[in-house]
Amino acid sequence: MNKSDLKRDRFMLTGALGKKGYDWWWHNFTGFHRKTGEAKTFFIEYFVCNPKLGQDYPVLGQLPENQAAGIPPSYAMLKAGAWGKEPRQIHNFYPISQFSYAKKQLDIKIGANLLTEQRIKGRVKVTPEQAKDHPEYMCDPGEMSWNLSIHKKIAYYAGYGASAPFRGLNAFEMFWHAEGIKTEYSGEVILDGEAYDVIADRSHGYADKNWGADFTSPWLWISSCTMKSVVTGKMLTNSAVEFGGGRPKIWGMALERKLLGGLYYEGKMYDYNFSKLWSGSRVDFKFQEGNRYHTWKVKAQNRTSILELSLRCKVDEMILMNYEAPNGEKLHNRLWNGGTGYGTIRLYQRKGDQKILIDHIEMKNTRCEYGEYDGEKLTFPIVKESFLV
Repeated sequence: MNKSDLKRDRFMLTGALGKKGYDWWWHNFTGFHRKTGEAKTFFIEYFVCNPKLGQDYPVLGQLPENQAAGIPPSYAMLKAGAWGKEPRQIHNFYPISQFSYAKKQLDIKIGANLLTEQRIKGRVKVTPEQAKDHPEYMCDPGEMSWNLSIHKKIAYYAGYGASAPFRGLNAFEMFWHAEGIKTEYSGEVILDGEAYDVIADRSHGYADKNWGADFTSPWLWISSCTMKSVVTGKMLTNSAVEFGGGRPKIWGMALERKLLGGLYYEGKMYDYNFSKLWSGSRVDFKFQEGNRYHTWKVKAQNRTSILELSLRCKVDEMILMNYEAPNGEKLHNRLWNGGTGYGTIRLYQRKGDQKILIDHIEMKNTRCEYGEYDGEKLTFPIVKESFLV
């Protein structure tokens, strides 16, 4: 469903999650080198962890002394970087004392860095010496600043799973809301001294948020709003695809491997959401790690349509993304994340046993992610989705 819900974009760590929880706001987009015109894909994330445990300094969970003492992390973090040639992720950590938020709208400040629904402004810097001497930073060296306007055009509404009652009960271990699966950014990025212009109708942008007490494994994400019909040869300017998930947990019990998502196709949403049992939705997925390319396959179906997605991304243009959980553990150590993927979608109308092609679509500038916990063992019970009824 293409439904905006700005309440889901608010800061969520005001209850029990304040002592065991994270909240993050993610943005990615394309910019163009001011002198050469070369395209580059960027990402920016505003991240908060365990704010009610905050000190007057950032508490880093990967510090050996904190791990030995069982001290969980507590900080506000800026993550920024780029995919493609020389990909990198840059982290700057701030004490909770330098973090603030508004209660009734998205208005975040981390130090001098700003985030609202309409604007992001900030800067990160890590020297090569700092990155080498501080593995607890979990990042690469580099310097990046940004000042951007935001216009979110298409939302993906995940449904009741992130509704106020479920949020209040902290029912799910990881919540998700995608307010901008097609987002236009405009402004400027400076990466290592090189200026890039971000142009609204060429920004290929995306914005979402995640929050909860822990991450998911497996962890899959696919998103693109750069789409062209192979059938007509025309760009699809009012379209975007979005899938995410892995193995959701509700009240500590894991569902079977599940994705939810959909294709907003020129004004109509084709939704494949396992929580809407009446729709007959089912999503199957595969990921293959390769030497030169990683590949994703998704087949989604409901009572009226079928979507078949095939995607690949060059390994040397991707990042192994680093996060530590609120309990201080870092189990995702092979979380592949990229922004230069490309592939195809075939969308069909479903009539009985027949498939009638609606469109064959090329997609580019595709954001893609996959990872599983190190040595994962299922020590929690797995339940059918009927548990949610």
